[in-house]
Amino acid sequence: MQAGNVHYRKEEDLPETIPVFPLAAALLLPGGRMPLNIFEPRYLQMIDEAMARDRVIGMIQPGLDGAAREDGEPELSPVGCMGRITSLNETGDGRYLIALQGICRFRLDAELSVRTPFRQCRARPFIADLAEDPSAGAVDRTALLRVFKAYLDANGLDADWASVSRADNAVLVNALAMMAPYGAAEKQALLEAPDLRMRAETLIALTEMALARDKDQTGSLQ
Repeated sequence: MQAGNVHYRKEEDLPETIPVFPLAAALLLPGGRMPLNIFEPRYLQMIDEAMARDRVIGMIQPGLDGAAREDGEPELSPVGCMGRITSLNETGDGRYLIALQGICRFRLDAELSVRTPFRQCRARPFIADLAEDPSAGAVDRTALLRVFKAYLDANGLDADWASVSRADNAVLVNALAMMAPYGAAEKQALLEAPDLRMRAETLIALTEMALARDKDQTGSLQ
């Protein structure tokens, strides 16, 4: 896996502890690119410290059950995704506009007791994410593009079909999963799918259910 001209090939290439950015319904996947607008002081400090170290942070969702710690902060989901900060721009009003390049998913082994205002954890990386997914060739690309086009048509949207046709299966599946307008539970299911083929199948199923639900709601109004 290459992120920002840095190659990650084995577990030793990755940090054992990472700062984490809990954000509901946000999905970063290996190889994906996520723009972020950072404005909270604790996360501005997190970005400063990450830039001074290895540029790696972890995107993770708050726990889906809504549980909170004693200090009121949400518990975290068990799986997130490491990303490398590949660009950073400062705004005139104290914000950072950054881009994260997904490296690999991680399992949250333990949250650390820290003095920093941002949270940090010991992360166990999904090493298989650093190599090409052998299931990529089994992705039902035709079905995926069919439901994607149906979703766009139903919502009056269009796509750059030339770019879509050039994208390989891994890029296509992960990009569509990241941009899909689904909630936290659906995003976590896409993140935790065991391989690319299962992620594609999950995305197809979610999109078909969304289309059917929209059709039923439209029909009920007529």
